[in-house]
Amino acid sequence: MRISNSFSEGEIQVLEFIVQTLLRGGTPTMATRHKEFASLCRKVMAMRGKVNEQKPAPRRAVPDESSVGTVASPDMHDAEVALDGDAGDKDLAAVG
Repeated sequence: MRISNSFSEGEIQVLEFIVQTLLRGGTPTMATRHKEFASLCRKVMAMRGKVNEQKPAPRRAVPDESSVGTVASPDMHDAEVALDGDAGDKDLAAVG
């Protein structure tokens, strides 16, 4: 019978036994003497394998310089002329 999505009732008992043994001052060897310990170990190892399979690919490093090249920022004077609006009207009158 499953208590949760991850562990069966027996597996929870194993975990409780290990924790209680260690909390009482027992050794790790003593803590692993539960009859279902081997089953829990196999399950943990399988879970570890699944986690390793599902890890996302490492992110690509961002280069210091673009492969396209660099573009200079506009001068403040050029930006003011473009916002003024008169320069654009003169260009249209010369074309038309």
